[in-house]
Amino acid sequence: MVPVWPFYILGFVPAVVYFYLAVTGGLGADPVEAMEHKLGLFALQLLIASLLITPLCQIFRINLIRFRRMIGLMAFYYICLHLTVFLVLDLQLIPSLLKSELTKRPYIIVGLIGFFSLLPLALTSNDWAIRKLGAKRWGQIHKLAYVGAVAGAVHFIWSVKAWPLEPLIYGGIVAALLGYRFVRSRRRSLKAQVKPV
Repeated sequence: MVPVWPFYILGFVPAVVYFYLAVTGGLGADPVEAMEHKLGLFALQLLIASLLITPLCQIFRINLIRFRRMIGLMAFYYICLHLTVFLVLDLQLIPSLLKSELTKRPYIIVGLIGFFSLLPLALTSNDWAIRKLGAKRWGQIHKLAYVGAVAGAVHFIWSVKAWPLEPLIYGGIVAALLGYRFVRSRRRSLKAQVKPV
């Protein structure tokens, strides 16, 4: 069986590469903005990957469930890096600049909603939290992943100056994955209501 822990280390390789490219001039004329974008996009890709695990298991019998926690945590780590670069390198922790950005760019508020919706998931992504909360309550909390994914997709789409295809594709994938979950949940609910004669 392939262990999970090496993937936590491998997961940080893109971040190291992005920071190296930023320092060495490999990210163009505005390395801070480019690094923000790359970190945020990778976070969204990881969120989508975590949402894909359940359909892969249910439809294609590809069981990657034990990797889901790792992927979800890596997604949150990259969101934290994305937010840190924005606050520290872009705004230089100046409160007035943050206030101005929130006023001018409401998609940042959407991004923050995504961050705060995923924070409880990151804090409870451990065996102790599952035992303490109980499986049912823990599962309800982790449905906030759907909010985080939608917020991430909307943040990406809204942040672009035009309507390029890439953000719309990501938004469509998130919508399809959440639609799949809704339809499957609805079917289960209807079956449960049907009583045998």
